[in-house]
Amino acid sequence: MSKLALFLADGFEEIEGLTVVDICRRCGLDLVTVSVMGRLDIMGSHQIPVKADLLLEDLDADACDMLILPGGGVGTKNLEACEPLMTLLDRFYGAGRYLAAICAAPSIFAHRGYLKGRKATCHPSFVSHLEEGGAQHTGAPAQRDGFLLTGQAMGASLPFALEIASVFASPEKVEEVSRAICKP
Repeated sequence: MSKLALFLADGFEEIEGLTVVDICRRCGLDLVTVSVMGRLDIMGSHQIPVKADLLLEDLDADACDMLILPGGGVGTKNLEACEPLMTLLDRFYGAGRYLAAICAAPSIFAHRGYLKGRKATCHPSFVSHLEEGGAQHTGAPAQRDGFLLTGQAMGASLPFALEIASVFASPEKVEEVSRAICKP
């Protein structure tokens, strides 16, 4: 079974993070939430407290098939300030292993040089980061280019989550979940 890790930092956009958790778990995927803050209790960007499943230092990253970054301006800054996470992202990128980010978080991929010559999407206020990183900004709700997945913003959380799920779950399961949640 595939294992996915979604990273949480204070200031993360709750809908972007928790929609991915919800959809992936509905699809039967093993997704864990991982705190980069040195504590399990994380405060979202809209003051919604969330308890992570485990701390970054307790994650067996080698067992993971995808690393996922939710957005939120402050949350993205906190994620990017976590050197152990940046090292882990670089390792996954170098090995061609799946990475996903939504909203402000694709800017981390751009800053690290992952998006040069690739199609990507992000929140409109972060397009310059992607373009400076050499990406072709598509403006799509969810964009997959090889092993990199990006999402536009909170309003695109559902298509982004379903795109992630479609990498690991059967098309039938993703369709079943889409119908069950009455996806438009």
